[in-house]
Parts: sequence; C-alpha cells; structure tokens
Amino acid sequence: MMKMVPLSSLFQIVYGVNLEMSRMIQDPAGINFVSRAADNNGVCARVKLIPGITPIPAGMISVPAGGSVLEAYLQPEPFYSGRDLLYLRPLQIMTDQEKLFYASCIRLNKTKYSYGRQANKTLGSLMVPAREEIPSWVNATVVPDLQHFRAPLEREVPDINAKAWIDFLLVSIFDLKKGKRLTKRSMKAGSIPFIGATDSGNGITAWIGQAAMHPANTITVSYNGSVGEAFYQAEPYWATDDVNVLYPRFELNIYRALFIITSIRFERHRFNYARKWNLDRMKKTTIRLPAGKDRNPDWEYMERYIKGLPYSSVLKIA
Repeated sequence: MMKMVPLSSLFQIVYGVNLEMSRMIQDPAGINFVSRAADNNGVCARVKLIPGITPIPAGMISVPAGGSVLEAYLQPEPFYSGRDLLYLRPLQIMTDQEKLFYASCIRLNKTKYSYGRQANKTLGSLMVPAREEIPSWVNATVVPDLQHFRAPLEREVPDINAKAWIDFLLVSIFDLKKGKRLTKRSMKAGSIPFIGATDSGNGITAWIGQAAMHPANTITVSYNGSVGEAFYQAEPYWATDDVNVLYPRFELNIYRALFIITSIRFERHRFNYARKWNLDRMKKTTIRLPAGKDRNPDWEYMERYIKGLPYSSVLKIA
C-alpha cells in the first residue's frame, strides 16, 4: 500500500506577496505576475519590479487558495503573486521533476474545493505520496530549459505610443472569406487541420483527410461558438462555416499576425452568441493599429514589437 503523508511534511506553505494586478505597471521585459488563473502556468502578465518588494524565488510551486483553487504550477522564474496565492518551498532539496509530480498530485484534489471553499487553511493537510513512493520514471523525465526558450529575437521592445494608433477597417487590410461546413460524419481521417469555433488548440478541433481549402499564412476568427477567438494558421487547412478567414492584402508573417490578432480580440466584447460576428458585421469592423507618418499600418513596428517579447525566439516565420 502506498505511503501517504501530509503536504506540510514536504513543503513550507507560504502566503505570496498579495499584490493587485490593477496597480502594477506592465513591462514585457519585467518579471512574471502569477495570479489565480487556470492557464498559462498561472502567469497573467509581466510587470516592473517594485522597489522594496522582493520577488518570490524561482523553483517554488504556486497554488491558488481561491479562484482556480489548487491549479498548482512550478514557477521557473522569480515572480510576484496576486491575492489568495500560496507558494510551496520544499523542506528538502527536490528536483524539478519531483516538484512537477507534486504539483500534479495537488491538482488531483481540486474537486474537494470550489470558489466558496478555499484551500488556504487546509492545503497543508492534503495527503500526497511520500518521496520514496515517487515512481522512478518521474526523475527520468527530461524537463526542458525554459530559460533557453524565453530568449527574445530582439533585445529591445519598442515603446507603445497609443497616440500613433489609428482605426483601420478589416476589409482595408484583409480579404474576408467564410469557412465551409463539414460534418463529422463526412470527415475522413488525415493530417489537414480542421479549424472550428473553439478557444484553444489554435482553433484546431480535428485532423481530416479532405484537401485544404485555405492557404497557410492567414488568420481565422470565430464568429460563432467562441466568438472573436483569432488564430494564426501556419499550415494549409479547412475552416468550418462558423469561422471567417482573413487573407492578408499585405506581406504577413507570424510576428505581424500575432500583433494583429491581439487587436482583433479586443473587439470581441462587442459580439456574443446573440450578436454574432458574421461576415457582414466583420466587413464593417475596425481594429486599432500603429500607423506611420503616411497613416498606413506600421508593419515593421508591429514585427519588432513581437520579436522583442520573451519566447519570440521559438516562433517560426511563415
């Protein structure tokens, strides 16, 4: 029978620095701000250092006591924390593999909690496997060096000058086309991405054997389902009829696309299930972008901005 021990016998459980994201200054070159979010390793932004407030050291496990309770993550970099966030400091030296194992064990207890039942007073009493019970494959697993992947392509991020931004009709920079319906019954097994109206997986909901309908280096935007979710497509694909496809009328690449996608997503609050972002409405939609002195979109600026962000070195240009 597996030996189980309380979490507090393996980790010191510490309250985070309890900062408010609304009072932070965002800085792409700053440090991670970890919140009670359930995705992106809990990181909701990168922020400037605050004099007199020391970041929590790298190598800690962050655990939300409220919000997305028990969404535990190993933090590979120093970080600030938001409200109701605890972090775990190992009482003995542990490998990253062991910490990731215990983060998974913690998440398996999520069903015991909810938004109304927080974990701040009971986290230490959670029962987890003793260290001698950790399977041998855990430490045999290779954990990638995230610091290597974090490197930006360019050293500096250009300043955001909101005064130099203007509104552009989507149809002035893209040709808009509607996807085509394909039922599950009609799908063939294959390797072509099928883009659906979802908010994850870059929009891919299936892999099909039909021929691709749209080329690579285009952008998809859901107008039904997860309305306003936009993704860059680096391979030829098929898009369902709940998705609009944006064909660039300029030289597009992944860096420019990622900048534009963020601006597109800022407009999605205007639409919902009852007021869909269909093709006719999208043709009348404007998005705000940086502009040059000629009042045309400043594509070079957008590209440099994305290249200056952490992890941009892992992006592949189309």
